[in-house]
Amino acid sequence: MESTILLNNVRFHAFHGVMPQERSVGADFTLSLRLEADVWNAVWTDELNHTISYAEVYEAVADEMRTPSALLEHVAGRIVRRLFTTFPTLYAISIRLLKDNPPVGAQCDGMGVELTVSREEIANKLSI
Repeated sequence: MESTILLNNVRFHAFHGVMPQERSVGADFTLSLRLEADVWNAVWTDELNHTISYAEVYEAVADEMRTPSALLEHVAGRIVRRLFTTFPTLYAISIRLLKDNPPVGAQCDGMGVELTVSREEIANKLSI
């Protein structure tokens, strides 16, 4: 059975970007996460210790969003690493991180990156 914890379209104001004004003024970002973990004991027991707290996930993500980076790939990678390190029962992550109004002259709902990775796939790359 598959079980997933979702954080959908969480908004942040942060200071990521290559351009100097992005680092000084900041921009708005939208982040979505799909976390795969076995939560079936929580289904039956109604106990938080049998799942991953999305409140704790949010705090970890918010902490990483406060650290400026030039590239969204780097931010997303830091978040992946943090979540795999913090939550040992987590076995796969899909993350989508969009800059809501990127300074490229296009009218759009956002531009960014999406990563999907399992703990096994990423363990060697991120030294988890």
